[in-house]
Amino acid sequence: MYFNEHNPPHFHATYGEFTSEIDIRTFAVLNGNLPPKVLGLVIEWASLHQSELMENWDSLRKDGVFNKIEPLI
Repeated sequence: MYFNEHNPPHFHATYGEFTSEIDIRTFAVLNGNLPPKVLGLVIEWASLHQSELMENWDSLRKDGVFNKIEPLI
């Protein structure tokens, strides 16, 4: 996520030369692409941390504060 992002709420995922924007609410790919296995892992991680992602989205837009989210273990 970046400060002052555009709607809908989303986050950016990067894997090598691949990048993608993923909708936080629906997990739909909004832009770009990732290899299928990587996209599956990203969606799994996002589903476990959906509320934290939304909190970060709101916080970044409000005052620029971002909280680190644990990786997929």
